[in-house]
Amino acid sequence: MIMKNSEQIKQEIMKLVEEYYRQEHLKHDEYLQGDRVPYAARVYDERELENLIDASLEFWLTSGRYTKEFEIGLAKFLDVKYCYSCNSGSSANLLAFMALTSPLLGERRINRGDEVITVAAGFPTTISPIIQYGAVPVFVDITIPEYNIDCSQLELARTEKTKAVMIAHTLGNPFNLEKIRQFCNRYNLWLVEDNCDALGSKYYIDNEWKYTGTIGDIGTSSFYPPHHITMGEGGAVYTNNSILAKILLSLRDWGRDCCCPSGVDNLCSSRFSKQYGELPVGYDHKYVYGHLGYNLKITDMQAAIGCAQLEKLPNFIKARKENWEYLRRKLEHMNTVFTLPEMDENTEPSWFGFVIGVKANTHFNRNDIVKYLESKKIQTRMLFAGNIIKHPCFDTIRDTKQYRQVGDLHNTEYVMNNVFWIGVYPGMTRSMLDYMVRCIEQYVQRSMGE
Repeated sequence: MIMKNSEQIKQEIMKLVEEYYRQEHLKHDEYLQGDRVPYAARVYDERELENLIDASLEFWLTSGRYTKEFEIGLAKFLDVKYCYSCNSGSSANLLAFMALTSPLLGERRINRGDEVITVAAGFPTTISPIIQYGAVPVFVDITIPEYNIDCSQLELARTEKTKAVMIAHTLGNPFNLEKIRQFCNRYNLWLVEDNCDALGSKYYIDNEWKYTGTIGDIGTSSFYPPHHITMGEGGAVYTNNSILAKILLSLRDWGRDCCCPSGVDNLCSSRFSKQYGELPVGYDHKYVYGHLGYNLKITDMQAAIGCAQLEKLPNFIKARKENWEYLRRKLEHMNTVFTLPEMDENTEPSWFGFVIGVKANTHFNRNDIVKYLESKKIQTRMLFAGNIIKHPCFDTIRDTKQYRQVGDLHNTEYVMNNVFWIGVYPGMTRSMLDYMVRCIEQYVQRSMGE
């Protein structure tokens, strides 16, 4: 009997993984009338499974070669100098904001009590790091039908305490980066782009198309299953600023001062020869901490999935655009009933979802149509928090000086009461899109008949 070596055994495993995937794929892939239509779902093939098995057999478990490959691949796609993976998009936002509080930034450092301009119509983890640190979020309204920050309110929001702008590209629709970057440059403010719902979106600026997330000082991404690519859980933070990159890496890796990758020792060749803080000379540099940080790394198994997903990203973006445009055309005839989404000029969105506003001057009701669509097995979502200030998490700080609001947030209130969205993810088939359109039409016809 000829004994197989480990490589031969691994190849046999991979062939079985491919066979397994194809059997499961054929069983579950076809959409049938009456099936549930999710707002998002994982789109993958045998490549992700093979990478996952490969990483598990290697059993490195923490960040390793796949993590490095993923970070290099994402940096190349975005055309940025520095890219670090982390365990979620929320952690990416935490890292991005915390980096701006580092003493290494001198006078530009964000201190407790300093202000950060943002919006209330978004996801909570865009603003939670601001509040948790003790800085003050300043909420301004949004525009409709773009659902992005109202740039006309930026000057009203700014004070001598303003240090940064931290906002998201809503459902993949880029906010006006030209105006906001000009505003930030005028007052020497940091700009953090929460790019978690917009990976692959582009903005025309400086006479060229650039990916969102790369135009401000720091960009963030999420790889939670509904997003543009997935690792199950995961995120990334990226920048072209070398000082910010150093801070981000330190904060992600326990706050340590050492830059040695996992499994590497003495990259600087002075591990035991320097003096830091009030530590004794020669204290092991691998255990010197320049910041109060966390361990927010991903595992190599997650990164292995991400590497396969990155290869599919251009086609994912293409499918999202096509699905959004198809829904926009098919629902256009109902624009007297619904506020349909629009993109800002100079943008090329990589859409996360299709947002629909129920017009206030009609007798239709957002909650009614959402319930109707859900009863037809069409998954819907609110535009995240709607108005984060109205949530229970603000009960203990409401009407305090821990945040500030500019104006009455009229459009934000409209979002909270009238807006929902449906999916455009790459796994959407034409029959699924048509079914959603047909059900929306049926709801309108039924309601008008009543």
